[in-house]
Amino acid sequence: MKNKKSYTVDEARKVLEHFCAYQERCHKEVEQKLYDLKMIPEAKEQIILHLLQHNFLNEERFSKAFVRGKFTIKKWGRIKIVNELKFRNISSYNIKTALKEINEDDYLNVLLQLAEKKLTLIKETNSFKKKNKLSTYLVSKGFETNLVYTVSNSLL
Repeated sequence: MKNKKSYTVDEARKVLEHFCAYQERCHKEVEQKLYDLKMIPEAKEQIILHLLQHNFLNEERFSKAFVRGKFTIKKWGRIKIVNELKFRNISSYNIKTALKEINEDDYLNVLLQLAEKKLTLIKETNSFKKKNKLSTYLVSKGFETNLVYTVSNSLL
């Protein structure tokens, strides 16, 4: 059996400071980390309060960074991004604020680029099935169905 190290509040605070400084974190991730460190509720509260006061933990900053990263790097659509943020218990206010990080023209360009790239990979000859495969792919990337159908209809 593996012995888990037990942490003092100060040690745990240092671990969490490093955890939050390394990359933006949401409250849920911090709480999970504190749970993994087996901290008691009073210590958890104290550490989270410290992280908030010293700006290691900032949900709005996390949300904006998350949206920028998932959109620019992973090419996710708004629906998928919103669902992931909700899963992380981010407030609807912060989600709404964070979505403003996406430029509308960039959003439509990314959707079009993804569609064109995917179209070259679909070997289907039946145009109805081809359009269906393209639309399914774009919806799974989190793009709104009305935009997906507009793009797929314009390409096929």
